[in-house]
Amino acid sequence: MRLMNQEPPSRSAAAIENRVQVVSLALIAAVAIAGALYWLKPAMIPFVLAILVTHALTPLIDVLTQRARMPRWAAILVTLFLVAGGFLGLGLLVSSSVQQLTSSKDLYEARIEQLLTDGAAWLGAYGIEVDAERLKGLMRTNISVGDTLVKLTNALMGIVSNTFLVLVFAVYLLAGHHMERERGGLRGEIEGRVRKYLVLKLGLSAVTGLAVGMILLVLGIDLALLFGVLTFVLNFIPNVGSIIATLLPIPVVLVDPNAGPWTVTLAILLPGTVQMVVGNVLEPKMMGDLLDLHPITVLLALILWGMLWGIPGMLLAVPLTAVLKLLLEPLPLTAPLARLMAGHLSRASTVLGPEGKQPAAEVASTD
Repeated sequence: MRLMNQEPPSRSAAAIENRVQVVSLALIAAVAIAGALYWLKPAMIPFVLAILVTHALTPLIDVLTQRARMPRWAAILVTLFLVAGGFLGLGLLVSSSVQQLTSSKDLYEARIEQLLTDGAAWLGAYGIEVDAERLKGLMRTNISVGDTLVKLTNALMGIVSNTFLVLVFAVYLLAGHHMERERGGLRGEIEGRVRKYLVLKLGLSAVTGLAVGMILLVLGIDLALLFGVLTFVLNFIPNVGSIIATLLPIPVVLVDPNAGPWTVTLAILLPGTVQMVVGNVLEPKMMGDLLDLHPITVLLALILWGMLWGIPGMLLAVPLTAVLKLLLEPLPLTAPLARLMAGHLSRASTVLGPEGKQPAAEVASTD
């Protein structure tokens, strides 16, 4: 019975060859799509951000239309006005922070030179000779606070211009959203999961940024509110973002002449504790298996999207990868890859039988 159900060698070889061709074409298509995404990133990044902003703002618009009985166009205008006001406030905060850095750059440079002198003296006490004057010369030549501020200002101006383009895309997307009925099926599931993820992530990131900003403000750290805003933004980058947000205030704390050892310790310990509680306790409890992505998948996605789109790609890595996984799940050919992205290794390694309905091992066991 088993021998009669086995496929002829020629048919098996043809099936293997067909599978190799399909996989090869899929790899070529993936490389081509990656190249197109990299080439089109000036337009794709604002467009994708606008889609996510649209999904994040839709619950607020629904509340204004259903609870406040506003016309939809008025609800959209009020929501966009609030968003624009928020971005304007952030822009003013960043501008004042840059001006504060500019006015204090001489003080910071003097403090850095003093730290180099003290560090060289401390190492010299242990028999390690370090030329402090040479290090100061290298710092003046290669590390300029003024040049760093100019680069930071240019980067912020680029973000502002992209924000304007994102809002323009979002206006058109929100204006056309009400014409479509409630979606079901795969598209409805994707939009529902992405929307829930964005709302929860925005709330948790806001709580984290507010807590970190208030802690640094109470400790008397310069640019405390700016570091709170950066914590809010970096919290969207999984794993790496919280570490960067915790380390960012350290240079400012070290060059502050009024900061003592306890201030430095608390400026590192307390924000790190907030990040740990939110990232390891609150976020897993509230989100659960909402996106169903394995941590290794998230890390690889972070690297891949960072290579393609830079920092915006790292911010968008998780929702884009979750959408890709949901798109791969319904297709028999790509379903094992989707299960692999979720960490279901045993199920992902299943090989479909000739009919594509049950595993080949189960076909043989039923003979």
